[in-house]
Amino acid sequence: MGLLNIRSPTSLRTAVTTAGDSLNDFSISTTAPFTVFAPGEHDSHPSLPHIVLLVFGAVLEVVCVSLPGYIIARLGHFDAEKQKFLANLNVMLFTPCLIFTKLASQLNADKLIELGVIPIIFVIQTFVSYMVSVGVAKCFGFNKRASNFVTAMGVFGNSNSLPISLVISLSQTLKGLHWDRIPGDNDDEVAARGILYLMVFQQLGQLVRWSWGFHVLLAPKSKYDEYNNETIEEGRYRDEPDEDEEAAQLIQGLDSTHEIGEESYAHGYRSPTTQSDNSEVYEPAGRTPVIGSSRTSPSDSGDDDSDTIRKVNNDNSAVSDRNERPNGIMSFPRISHANEREVPKGFPARVKALARKAAVSVWASVTGVAHAVFSALPAPLQTVLIKIYRGMGRFGAGLWEFMNPPLWAMLFAVIVASIPDLQELFFKDDTFVKTSITSAINSSAGVAVPLILVVLGANLARNTQKRDEVDAEEKEIGTKLLVASLISRMLLPTLIMAPILALFAKYVPVSILDDPIFVIVCFLLTGAPSALQLAQICQINNVYEVVMGKILFQSYVIWILPSTLMLVMCALEVVEWAA
Repeated sequence: MGLLNIRSPTSLRTAVTTAGDSLNDFSISTTAPFTVFAPGEHDSHPSLPHIVLLVFGAVLEVVCVSLPGYIIARLGHFDAEKQKFLANLNVMLFTPCLIFTKLASQLNADKLIELGVIPIIFVIQTFVSYMVSVGVAKCFGFNKRASNFVTAMGVFGNSNSLPISLVISLSQTLKGLHWDRIPGDNDDEVAARGILYLMVFQQLGQLVRWSWGFHVLLAPKSKYDEYNNETIEEGRYRDEPDEDEEAAQLIQGLDSTHEIGEESYAHGYRSPTTQSDNSEVYEPAGRTPVIGSSRTSPSDSGDDDSDTIRKVNNDNSAVSDRNERPNGIMSFPRISHANEREVPKGFPARVKALARKAAVSVWASVTGVAHAVFSALPAPLQTVLIKIYRGMGRFGAGLWEFMNPPLWAMLFAVIVASIPDLQELFFKDDTFVKTSITSAINSSAGVAVPLILVVLGANLARNTQKRDEVDAEEKEIGTKLLVASLISRMLLPTLIMAPILALFAKYVPVSILDDPIFVIVCFLLTGAPSALQLAQICQINNVYEVVMGKILFQSYVIWILPSTLMLVMCALEVVEWAA
């Protein structure tokens, strides 16, 4: 217990434990019924009334920031295109800045090794949510399409906007979240670790959501055999073009081709059938009497070849002046090829062209040497190398497609955090990089969370608006889908995962399971509302859009406060029990 004598930034719990009987030295002006820490019970977190107040404040902060977006969208000034633009801007710019500033300044190489437990917990959470959703769907007697919808609502929880806001708010308001293994732990480090954990969960969820969720669970109605008969009875498939439309398109194509041919002849160009197949651009050789600036008389146009030669030999004629040019009228028309490049003009362009030419030459030399070495190898070895090369190429292409700006920011933050000198360069006070680049990134990072919440409010407004056309099946089972989705997402998974997480925190020898903010993140994700991206997928595939809007309203407006309160209380109790 000697280490507890260090009084650098620490939680009040640690300070009270160190002080022992000298609790009165902390001048806490509270009466007995509202004492924050009661001796002998729940000494690792505040009392229930205080936690209710803190959680209510955190949720109310989220509501207050989201409310303007909701109101503006209801007034019609924040349509779907603007919401999509701001959401993409946030993902492309502000969220990566937030990730970098929070992670690169707080991470180190030792912490990264311990994150391997997160995929295991994610798989367990997904499996539990899936089994719960399947069981609930069977109890309600849903068909396959409705069952898949309930499964999607239960499996894919929000791991981005709402949990990040709650983690940042709780880290600043709720005491007792400091990790005893980190000397001088503070609220900023708690928030940084929470965002790190959330980002790992988020990327795993994104991968499953846009693959299994988009193509299977929330597939369009046409993917189900039970709805194909209805589509056939309605008549022709919508994907099959009409014969009259095809004929009109063919006639229009013939007319347009005829018009292009006439226009080409009117401007003195050759017919497309007489041009070389290799030429894509036709450049006429000099000015001609048809389109040139000089005009000839009708008598000139009727002269024979001898008159033309006689005019060309006349030094005082305009035609002779044109013949002195490189592309005179007597020269053969030059046909430019597609790969022909113009001579660059200006010194910078010439330098750039020379550098490009040198790079191409070097690359050709290296490629030639590599090809010669490869050709000298035995045939079996060549086959193995070809398979390895193709496999690495496919893996690289898939990795490049999977990466997004938040992931690039996380990767860059990991690199900076792994190199102490580089981390010091970015985050040490009074350095040029800290006062310029890091400060700019930090300013942009401050926009991320408010913008996320404003777009969240606008999404709720857009998804809760009434629609004129509603599917008959959706009218019939809409209420059942709403109840089943809420139970499968916010109630039953929490009841099952709570003891599993408690056992992990108590008996699994991984240090981050002792981190209070990690336990809170796991609980928040277990009972978090359904992901907002599910509304986007439902709109794309036309899957129960009205029910989706009701689910979002119920989850993010009605049940968010009691759900968050229950989850935070369970997490704090688990932290106290596991300690």
